[in-house]
Amino acid sequence: MCNLPFIWLIFIGIIVGTFVIALGGGGAAIYLGILSSAFHLAPATAAATSLVTALPSVIIGTVGYIRQGKVNFHIGNQMLLTAIPAVIVGAFIAPFISTPVYRWVIAIILMVLGIQIFFKRQYSQANQANHFAAAMYGIVSGLMVGIAGLSGGGPVLAGLLLLGLDTFHATATSTYVLVGMSLVGAALHLSNGQIDWAAGLPLIVGTIIGALLAPLVVKFLSRKGHGRYLNRIVALLLIFMGIKSLF
Repeated sequence: MCNLPFIWLIFIGIIVGTFVIALGGGGAAIYLGILSSAFHLAPATAAATSLVTALPSVIIGTVGYIRQGKVNFHIGNQMLLTAIPAVIVGAFIAPFISTPVYRWVIAIILMVLGIQIFFKRQYSQANQANHFAAAMYGIVSGLMVGIAGLSGGGPVLAGLLLLGLDTFHATATSTYVLVGMSLVGAALHLSNGQIDWAAGLPLIVGTIIGALLAPLVVKFLSRKGHGRYLNRIVALLLIFMGIKSLF
């Protein structure tokens, strides 16, 4: 159970929901890191709780991007075709992974995801679409969701950028893909682990508020050009939580 005051969990949800959706992610990786490292929840419980926590924000974010006409459904659906089967496979093998191995898997994924986001600019410079690489990113993202309860946003965004989408359209399409993966992942993880509602409910309240604020942040960042700094802050936070989850 979580001992952090309700209001602090809402505040954390607002901060994470606002900036992660603004950067095209789902936030499940950050919620998983918080639940695993700060609250020491069992891996299966942390995975189920993190996915359910992230769902409202990615749904709200996706609706906002669709209304702006920024979601590329053709490419997004192609990526979902490879990602969703990987989610199912990952969720199927997750119960057979021991807790120590599970924690190492979570730590490695968090750190790799953080490093990937930190150096994300190299993907935006790709000139040619690599459909095979994008499919592989979809599979990796699905395994992240299925095994560890992450949203898988980093590999999805990288794959979309490799397919030639500009940053804004890649961000919007990434949130659309995350909705499909998170819905399947949450349903599957609910059969393997319980949700810690004491931590999950206030985080969900915060994420909803944050997702509503995210469009304002995107507008500000696009005007001021500060997005790259937030990317690096989130990346460093993920790396730190990956290391912290091992201890």
